[in-house]
Amino acid sequence: MILYDYCRSSAAYRVRIALNLKGMDYEQIPVNLLKGEQGGDENRARNAQGFVPYMEDNGEMFNQSLSICEYLDDAYPETVALLPADAVEKARVRSLAQLIACDIHPVNNLRILKYLVGEFGVSEEQKIQWYQHWVMEGFAALEKRLAESEQTGTFCHGDTPTLADVCLVPQVFNANRFKVDMSVYPTISRIADACNEIKAFADAHPDLQPGA
Repeated sequence: MILYDYCRSSAAYRVRIALNLKGMDYEQIPVNLLKGEQGGDENRARNAQGFVPYMEDNGEMFNQSLSICEYLDDAYPETVALLPADAVEKARVRSLAQLIACDIHPVNNLRILKYLVGEFGVSEEQKIQWYQHWVMEGFAALEKRLAESEQTGTFCHGDTPTLADVCLVPQVFNANRFKVDMSVYPTISRIADACNEIKAFADAHPDLQPGA
């Protein structure tokens, strides 16, 4: 199993957490997004979009972080499950995960921020304001959902980590990098802290990866 990733990619961070939670052995090959390695011919031959992460397993190539995580659940059912078995609970976890991965993250990832600076000439201050605005808007909704639901436990759903937590921790990491005031999201912060006490999450931290 080979994971092509970049240390500070939120999407790659998710997959590292998932692999660690499941106890999978894997090789990491870094693709440095800051150096533009994602645009190289070799990388595009593996993934036409040039994005990370993508993962090779048993001769098959997989991309898109949520798809990879669900593949791991399907292909290795004997390992820790990232999604509940119950259909209603599974839908809740997917919804929380997608709120982060599909609504918050895409407008704030590296290529969007670089485009804002390179094409529109926004200042560093304006770039940070852009980032903070979209994270805070998304986190406000997420905080409300988590705080008001009886299904929220130590983690986003109950007392064991799920795909929602796999998505949450990288987004909180980036929010802290961009100086988002996390004190107004106490439930999110509490859950992220609980996750980071677990070795699988701690070992996936960007500072501990190849290329960091």
